[in-house]
Amino acid sequence: MPGTSRMPVSLRESFNSVKKRRPQGNPLQVLNLDLFRNIVFFFFLLRWTRKVLWKLKGRGLLGTLVELYTDTRRILYGYFLRMPGVRTQVRKQVNEAIAKMQTKLVPANQTRYLTLPKEGWSEEEVRKELEALATMDHTRWEDGYVSGAVYHGEDELLKLQTEAYGKFTVANPIHPDVFPGVRKMEAEVVAMVLSLFNAPPGAAGVSTIGGTESILMACLAARQKGYAERGITEPEMILPETAHTAFRKAGEYFKIKVHLVACPAPAHQVDVRRVSRLINKNTVLLVGSAPNFPHGIIDDISALSRLALKRKIPLHVDCCLGSFLVPFLEKAGFETTPFDFRLKGVTTISCDTHKYGFAPKGNSTLLYRTQEHRAYQYFVDPSWSGGVYASPGMAGSRPGALIAACWASLMSVGESGYLRACEEIVGTAKKLVDRIRESSVLAAELEIIGNPLVSVVAFQARNLDIYDIADGMSAKGWHLNALQNPPAMHVAVTMPIAKVWERLASDLEEVIEMEREKERVRIAEGKKAKGKAEAGDNAALYGVAGSLPNKGVVVDLAKGFLDLCYKA
Repeated sequence: MPGTSRMPVSLRESFNSVKKRRPQGNPLQVLNLDLFRNIVFFFFLLRWTRKVLWKLKGRGLLGTLVELYTDTRRILYGYFLRMPGVRTQVRKQVNEAIAKMQTKLVPANQTRYLTLPKEGWSEEEVRKELEALATMDHTRWEDGYVSGAVYHGEDELLKLQTEAYGKFTVANPIHPDVFPGVRKMEAEVVAMVLSLFNAPPGAAGVSTIGGTESILMACLAARQKGYAERGITEPEMILPETAHTAFRKAGEYFKIKVHLVACPAPAHQVDVRRVSRLINKNTVLLVGSAPNFPHGIIDDISALSRLALKRKIPLHVDCCLGSFLVPFLEKAGFETTPFDFRLKGVTTISCDTHKYGFAPKGNSTLLYRTQEHRAYQYFVDPSWSGGVYASPGMAGSRPGALIAACWASLMSVGESGYLRACEEIVGTAKKLVDRIRESSVLAAELEIIGNPLVSVVAFQARNLDIYDIADGMSAKGWHLNALQNPPAMHVAVTMPIAKVWERLASDLEEVIEMEREKERVRIAEGKKAKGKAEAGDNAALYGVAGSLPNKGVVVDLAKGFLDLCYKA
């Protein structure tokens, strides 16, 4: 039509197709949808920006890059181990190692009972088999050849514990009305331990089946407290890298993110400045050890307490290993440092009565500064069809007999007995430290880690392989603890070890001389490393563990070991 401009056909079609694709309906609805998307993206970006900033604040730029490099290397090496050819070879070597363990743990020449006997055995037959099982070939803990493991309070106490156990064999604390004596004893055990750790008025506690459960419950209570009082849904806790691995277990079980903090030389205590940098609004728990298991070092609990008070975060002190020794250090005349409820920032303490309290295995306590804090570990179900259910911890039924034996132990040994035990055990540890530092052989090769104040003495090797030394001691009948990160070993002094510590020191000197000679021979023959057949159990396991960026192979070996523990 004259005077009228017409749009080209191709352009008009394109315009129409755009109009068809444009969202139809109320423009306000379209705007709301875009706004919603932008808000979601904004919060997603804010969440990850905050995580990155927390990471940089806590670890620093260099530390963050190192952590990123380590994680990347671990992941890539994991992919490498899963490659078809590599995976087959690794599986073969793991199976060979597990088969070797099986020959030691499950000897082939034993009679096995895999089904119930058709007719029950006589009491005499049962006793005879029990005696055979009790005397199976084992490391002689009775003679003091085992580090830690068995915290023995002498034969007379053992007899008393057995008698107490027998009187309460069927007792179950879940029924306090049926077994009032057990309820009374359990409450008194907790009260005695609270007193030992200078608990303030209003403090409370529970008993557990061991140090791991005590730590698990402390972490659970901290998580629940953080959620109830501060609305924390992504809980985090900060602990020394030397803290007991039960804290890492708690992190996995209860979905608490774990931040590990270095314990640098020479003190080997947790770096409190790094702890402070890692604290954020999701932090529900700080942790210190008194002492830690690997090196026997007491962290700077006073500094942690001040930090906990300032940031209003619970502080747990793990005294499981120190148990009935650390409270008596000062009275026994030994060097000590503050660690208990006298420090205002300490909110929970775990203490194993089955270690240096000499109670039977299966006894520990968890102490709280307040009853309100303790209530966060309780489980209550008011609507179960079986009735209202309440339990203080993870277990329902518990062995009242163990509580009775624990109570009998504490009442029998008493304050004076534990003071004497502290003098003997810690005194022996200090004698061992002096021997290592003064012996020309030991001082030249071994280096004590930190300043051990309690019963554990840990040391590294200056020139030799510490795991070869550990294997050499094993060959002499000793069962000592091999450590890693850094490679080391330790002796946890007990009453039996206190009687034979000089034999331990002299055997250590002999083993070091033997390893020196082996090293001289290897050098003379031009060998750079031990042959495969030469490596002992400790050297083989920890040599592999230390050399791999990804510990998947070690995990497989550990799982295989656990499987063997249940192989009849």
